[in-house]
Amino acid sequence: MLARLIGVEDLQAALTGGSEFDAVVAVGSVESLRAPGAVYDVLSPAAAVDADFEENVHVLPAPELAGGRLIFAPTGRLDRDYDDVRRFGDAAAAGLVRARDAGARRPLLVLGEIPDSADFAHAVEVALLGALGALWQPLEAREARSEKEMEPVEAIGFAHEDADALASWISAVEEGRRLARDLSGTEPERMSPPRFAETCEKAFAATAVDVEVVSDPDLLLRDYPLLMAVARASMPVERHRPRVIRLEYSGAGPIERTLLFAGKGLTYDTGGADLKVGGHMAGMSRDKGGGAAVAGFLLTVARLAPANLRVVAEIGAVRNSIGADSFVTDEILTSHAGVRVRVGNTDAEGRLVLADLLSHLRERALGEAMPHLFTCATLTGHAALTAGPYTIAVENAPARATGTAQTLAERGDLFGDGFEVTRSRREDFELIEARTKADDVLSCNNAPSSQTARGHQFPMAFLVRASGLDAHGRSSERPLPFTHLDVAGSATEGGDWQHGRPTGAPLVALAATYLEN
Repeated sequence: MLARLIGVEDLQAALTGGSEFDAVVAVGSVESLRAPGAVYDVLSPAAAVDADFEENVHVLPAPELAGGRLIFAPTGRLDRDYDDVRRFGDAAAAGLVRARDAGARRPLLVLGEIPDSADFAHAVEVALLGALGALWQPLEAREARSEKEMEPVEAIGFAHEDADALASWISAVEEGRRLARDLSGTEPERMSPPRFAETCEKAFAATAVDVEVVSDPDLLLRDYPLLMAVARASMPVERHRPRVIRLEYSGAGPIERTLLFAGKGLTYDTGGADLKVGGHMAGMSRDKGGGAAVAGFLLTVARLAPANLRVVAEIGAVRNSIGADSFVTDEILTSHAGVRVRVGNTDAEGRLVLADLLSHLRERALGEAMPHLFTCATLTGHAALTAGPYTIAVENAPARATGTAQTLAERGDLFGDGFEVTRSRREDFELIEARTKADDVLSCNNAPSSQTARGHQFPMAFLVRASGLDAHGRSSERPLPFTHLDVAGSATEGGDWQHGRPTGAPLVALAATYLEN
């Protein structure tokens, strides 16, 4: 569906029964919706006889309005210390779902007066993204039953003084987020590594993003040895064999900034030889949320076509299977950077995949203008326990000097895509220190991250060491900023990996930071 934006001068005409729209969805409080008066005239009598009116979504008859119906979606209070702009996104989402279920196919979204506060400066964008995102249905459902049946809403109307610019940004972000949701939320056979790669090739076919898919086992073994150790038990099943998807966008004009992303695309994680038991394997098809978000961000970049910016990504699409050829704890593997890694637990496979990807990007970054390296992954249960539904950012000293994580957190708050910023410290590097002369680094301890002190911070230390980035710290001749993004808590709504809707986080925050609307 599309965001059908119109000029504010057309709002009154759009609200009337003769317009192209077939329902009005009003978001806010009753008082905040005094203008336009036609909406308030419907809401006011209903609110007068129902003290609980602003606690629930309502469908009201409204003969004078478009479609003859008004859906009221209250934001609730906005004046408490903990209220934020997500109130608009949540309300718009609830209102659009109710409008759809009531039969609306071209609803007009109307926002009440927005608080005069910097915290709500982007309430319009958040509301529109909330409305559009709420109507997404899983790829398997759309393919099995048809897109029109699953997603019947054709367009969402909205009035804005700069409708064209807003429509361009919202459409680009939502298109990228839909790709991320499809990649992340689709079951493990439909989105196996080869099919993950095929989906990316199709999505970028008519864009300025160059796509290269590495599938040859010999090349993968040579260039991504840690990734191939994770994939080893999947190799006998051709449809489960790994892929590395390389994506690159180069904007017009001289390149002034380069963003380089490594994305974890674990299409299914059994835990490997350290098998997930007790029902903990359910939802592990969502372990590709980080790689999915990276791909989605590249699609948003392609649609907005920013000048002077290069974005490079490598996504490791891998299945961590169980079998006779599984890699096991205590193995010593040599990474792409030449670092000898002792495996501490095969269920900590994502950091192995990322380390090789990051090593390739490290080499690339040395020749780029103003480079910044990122990893994006559903990496640790500790992150979900620590920060709940927020992305966690952990950065090295060169990145901290740029204020990158703090900027992402501030922009993310304004656009409803929240972050928590934590620090990398010496204890993290001490935990992954080699215990013998046979190896250089330990991938992890043998306890779950959720039961390990600093369980989401120390993997970043491993990534620095195993990828060779420790040679590019603040005291080196060529410091390279690196920010690790753990989306284990933010990649699905409600923290429900098996059934929750994928969010595409942190795509919106990245777009708000690097692709300003």
